[in-house]
Amino acid sequence: MVSVRPVRISISVSGKKDVRVHDAENLAKRCIVAAIRKYLRGYSAHVDVTMVSGEEIQTINRENRNVDKVTDVLSFPMLDMYEGVYHGDLKDEIEPNTGDIMLGDIIICYDKILEQAEEFGHSKEREMAYLATHSILHLLGFDHVDEGEMKAKMRAAEEEIIMSVSKDLTR
Repeated sequence: MVSVRPVRISISVSGKKDVRVHDAENLAKRCIVAAIRKYLRGYSAHVDVTMVSGEEIQTINRENRNVDKVTDVLSFPMLDMYEGVYHGDLKDEIEPNTGDIMLGDIIICYDKILEQAEEFGHSKEREMAYLATHSILHLLGFDHVDEGEMKAKMRAAEEEIIMSVSKDLTR
């Protein structure tokens, strides 16, 4: 008899109290889970999300990308994927101690959530959900390096995931 492990998606969210958006984190987690379920069907996975200030993300951006400016989100993927597809055997990426595939790290800037929510005229929950979705898609191999087809595919994937979680968030 073959033993089947249940699929488990774990998301840890950390950050100082003053840069957390607790009321939006559950929604962001639901977006991350929806993306993982869509692209890693049948696999358990883990993602770390860290909430930081503008100053903190600027330092991380400078140290890791040589870009000395505040940004809204940074993604640090652990796998080499392309638009949700891993070229290889995902079973080889399962951590033996946890049974999870480690997708990577997401760093979200609290200051940018507030600024961009106001700029775009929507809630901080909607902005947090968008940034989490955008970032998990980066971990899953989506990119928007060009302003054409790549960006269009990523935007379509973002909207599909956000709509699957809450139709109210697409506004």
